Amino acid sequence: MEFLRSRALQFLEQANYAHQRGYNELALFNVEQFFQLYVKYLLYKRLGEYPRTHSLKRLLEELVRLYQGCGISEYIRENSLIITLLEQAYISSRYLPFEADEGDVEAAMDAAKRALEIFKCLENL
Repeated sequence: MEFLRSRALQFLEQANYAHQRGYNELALFNVEQFFQLYVKYLLYKRLGEYPRTHSLKRLLEELVRLYQGCGISEYIRENSLIITLLEQAYISSRYLPFEADEGDVEAAMDAAKRALEIFKCLENL
């Protein structure tokens, strides 16, 4: 399942690319995909499988249930609004009109960078 981690990092790179070009909605979609795939990778490492859902909140809840430490619980609590925004961006990218502004993208990118540090820490538990 290493490809999930690799693909997650590719989505984060694509989020940076989209952000630099002002493609705010695509940047948010890519950040959400980064989160979703990296969390699924971590869940698979611990369980040998992962929930078949696209709900970022549900995946993160499962992550907290399985991993203790690295500040994951606090991170999720502190970034609940960003997580909600990313879920909205994921759903809207396919089915609904959605406009994001520069501030949304910058907050999501900052949250993703911090999450990457935490996810790498969790890999070592």
